[in-house]
Order: sequence, then structure tokens, then C-alpha cells
Amino acid sequence: MDTIFSEETFDQQTSLQPGEYENCRFVNCDLSDGNLSNYIFIDCEFVDCNLSNAKISHTAFREVKFSGCKMLGLQFNSCNAFGLSVAFAGCTLNHSSFYERQLKKTVFSKSQLREVDFSSADLSGAKLEECDLADATFDQTNLEKADLSTSFHYIIDPQRNKIKKAKFSLEGLPGLLAQFDIQITR
Repeated sequence: MDTIFSEETFDQQTSLQPGEYENCRFVNCDLSDGNLSNYIFIDCEFVDCNLSNAKISHTAFREVKFSGCKMLGLQFNSCNAFGLSVAFAGCTLNHSSFYERQLKKTVFSKSQLREVDFSSADLSGAKLEECDLADATFDQTNLEKADLSTSFHYIIDPQRNKIKKAKFSLEGLPGLLAQFDIQITR
């Protein structure tokens, strides 16, 4: 049986022992290129950590918050889908994948989501606040009631995605009409 860690703080770690982490805090840890496959994180917080290119196959993230983290190339599509619940604030998630993930009401705040794959993901009710979505992929994505009103650089085809009652800004209108190859002037 894996080791269980509860209510501990891990500061400046470069690796973690396999196991279950509950109510733990990770600060300034560099876990980039590490193998976190099959780990379980419940009610945990990662602050100013680097998880870029870490392997997260079958990893459970339940009520996990990431703040100021560098998370390039993470394949959330391979993590444990059961109970997946995450929040991101001030993170860099470029080149990551959320393909087919259930992310209802997930909060992405002031984060870089460049070239992120949201194909077939459920982002209904999600809040993407001040996020850079340059070259992010939205294909068969459920964005119903999602709030992208302060996000920018997105291109979303309303014919290929569910956007009923989603919020967008007037400045984001070109990203919703890009597939029509039209010019919008003021």
C-alpha cells in the first residue's frame, strides 16, 4: 500500500514519494519531467511549483489548487478522470491537454493557456478570467454558461462547439467569427 501524507508542507522538493497526499501544500517544488503517475492528491495546493512535462497518467487531482505554477505540456487527458477538480491562478499551462476532461465550473484565472487542447472537454460553467488562449483548440467543446468575457486571443467556432449562454467580450467577437473570413470594423 502506498504511503499516506496528511497536512504536510513540502518546500523546494525535486521529487515526491509515491503515495496519497491529503491537505498538503507544495511550495517552490521542481517536479518537472518527474513521474507522478498513480499519485493521489486530495485538497492540496501547489504554489510556485514547476510541473512541466511531468507524467500524470492515472494521477488523481481532487480539489487541487495551482497558483503561480509552470505546467507546460501536462497531459490532463491521461490523469484519473474520477473526481477531477482543479483550479488555476497565474499558471502557465501552454501545450497542455484537457482532451475529453470534465471541467465543469473550473476556474482558470490570469493564466497562459496557449496551444492548450480543450477538444471534447466539458467546460460548462467554467470561468476563464484574463487568460491568454492563443492557438488553444476548441473542437466539440462544451462552453455553455462559461465566462470568457475577460480572456483573449481565442478562436472558437460556434458551429463546432456548444456556446449557449457563454459570456464573451465585444473585443473577443473576431475570435468567434474567424471561420467566416470576414472583416470587422468599428
